[in-house]
Amino acid sequence: MQLPLQITFKGIPHSDAVEASIREKAGKLDEFYTGIIGCRVVLDAQHHHKHKGNLYRVSLDITVPGKEIVVSRDQHDKRAREDIYVAIRDSFNAAKRQLEDYARTQRGDVKTHQTGRAEAS
Repeated sequence: MQLPLQITFKGIPHSDAVEASIREKAGKLDEFYTGIIGCRVVLDAQHHHKHKGNLYRVSLDITVPGKEIVVSRDQHDKRAREDIYVAIRDSFNAAKRQLEDYARTQRGDVKTHQTGRAEAS
């Protein structure tokens, strides 16, 4: 990555283990797609009064040449969001899929669909 990785904790205390997990996953993204200019990660704890514990949201903002890839995972499976490491994994997996799509577009590998009409000769 050309710019440093920015990690922000909102509503939760800083954790070296969580930060190390994020740095590892960001490094793998950088190995996968070397054109990443910057990456910002926001970890947010959503407090629910009728729920035991916190639900976590992980947002990623990845800057690549000519595009900004944004991932904000609001999963429907609340049990998955109770584990911050699962929320991080799912967000980075979504980012990897978006980077794959972007890389295909950059290489020109994206299929173009023909119109349903055949031209008359």
